[in-house]
Amino acid sequence: MKKASSRFSLLHASGFAAALACLCAFAPAHAAAAPQTAAALQVAHLPDFADLAQRLLPSVVNVSTTSSIETTAANGLPPMPQFPPGSPFEEFFKNFYNHYQNGRQPQKKEKIYALGSGFIIDAKSGYIVTNNHVIKNAEKIKVTLSDNTTVPAKLIGADPKTDIAVLQIKPPHALTAAVWGNSDTARIGSWVLTIGNPFGLGGTVTAGIVSARQRNIDEGPYDEFIQTDAPINRGNSGGPMFNQQGDVVGIDTAIYSPSGGSVGIGFAIPSNLARNIVAQLIAHGKVKRAWLGVRIQDMTPEIAQNLGLPNAEGALVSSVFPKGPAEKSGLKSGDVILKFNGHAIREMRQLPLMVAEAPVGKDATIDIWRKGKEKTFHVDLAEMSPSMENDKASQPKEKAPPKPDVLKLKSLGIGLSALTSDLRDTYKVPKDFKGAVITYVDPNSDAAEKDVEVGDVISEVDQVNVASPAEAAKNIEAAEKAGDKSVLLFVSRGEDVRFVALKFAKK
Repeated sequence: MKKASSRFSLLHASGFAAALACLCAFAPAHAAAAPQTAAALQVAHLPDFADLAQRLLPSVVNVSTTSSIETTAANGLPPMPQFPPGSPFEEFFKNFYNHYQNGRQPQKKEKIYALGSGFIIDAKSGYIVTNNHVIKNAEKIKVTLSDNTTVPAKLIGADPKTDIAVLQIKPPHALTAAVWGNSDTARIGSWVLTIGNPFGLGGTVTAGIVSARQRNIDEGPYDEFIQTDAPINRGNSGGPMFNQQGDVVGIDTAIYSPSGGSVGIGFAIPSNLARNIVAQLIAHGKVKRAWLGVRIQDMTPEIAQNLGLPNAEGALVSSVFPKGPAEKSGLKSGDVILKFNGHAIREMRQLPLMVAEAPVGKDATIDIWRKGKEKTFHVDLAEMSPSMENDKASQPKEKAPPKPDVLKLKSLGIGLSALTSDLRDTYKVPKDFKGAVITYVDPNSDAAEKDVEVGDVISEVDQVNVASPAEAAKNIEAAEKAGDKSVLLFVSRGEDVRFVALKFAKK
């Protein structure tokens, strides 16, 4: 019986590749724990979780899924070898395999099985919460209760962006439901209890503390994970994290590990984020998110200094969507969003989560910084469509441009050229767009370090419009003569626009 391997992305830390793996795979493992007496726990001032675990175990379930993949056997030939792009062997083997293509065996389906965890949130209706990646592409879903009763489950709804899914079963008998808790009260250092199905072993209880909060592990646009050292492993995905009162404060989702086993770094979705998502999935089968209609970027000390802000906090608006909620309310490129509905924005990534959780069609209060002054706007938030949510900036073009006249600015390590028709065609710059195109970047410059590339177009210098290399150079030189340590440029690359503060090279 073949088991599905877990989803993971490779991270690098301390010189080794470590896997950030979702916890739904099946693999053998052995663990042993030294028994401790109640007296020993009392002496060590450690809590005894026995009564709590006994009460909570019935609310946790095991989730198993079955899916299929299509495989093709080409007359018993092994898979085609992989060669570097452009290798002469690549074409040879491609022709060889194509020769036998007509004689290949028909596709056949191979069953794939996966295991995970979940927890009951409604005993009467049979609603169960788990991770989206546990049930993704599943043809059949089964749930095993704490008394080993196995029942079929149907998918009510799933949200890949937050990796949350809701299942429903017909209760075979009276069920025990878990209670949502307030994840904001889970302080760093607080004790937590996790229950799940590691490696398919069944209901397993582990304990630890909250190690960190608001972790961004690049798993999605709304990352705000609780980090814990409670031992969790593959198969714990979708299982609950409880506080000492027995309330759910998180959903176990991922681990950071070089081996796939627990090394004391696990991540859980906060209950305050999950609860709203779960309620929408039950009500609508999908999640409705609010949309502000801006592209934003991180603040840096250099950008803050150029904008006159005392601290590098907030979300810098690089562009606004035409006819979007932000533009209709008067927000502009170059504004720094400091607060959303009264909540301070310390880091850029906080804003998308705050907006997504806000009610659609309701006014939001936004405090901004614009040209040395704070202003307040009221924005009527729209509903985010899939195309808006998946909006991605255009990638830089690879076509080699003709050699233009270059005005080099040694202080920044860049060269500027006029936007000729050839350069506009090469870099897809609209005819009515004005500015100076970057045609040279010193690889050892601050510009190169900050991802400025050939083909980027500068349209503003210190928030003043420029229409040519001469104008851009004049404003840049003026900033340098004024004693500024850096200059703020507004740079576009296809549909991607952003502010970049470049430091002047030391003379």
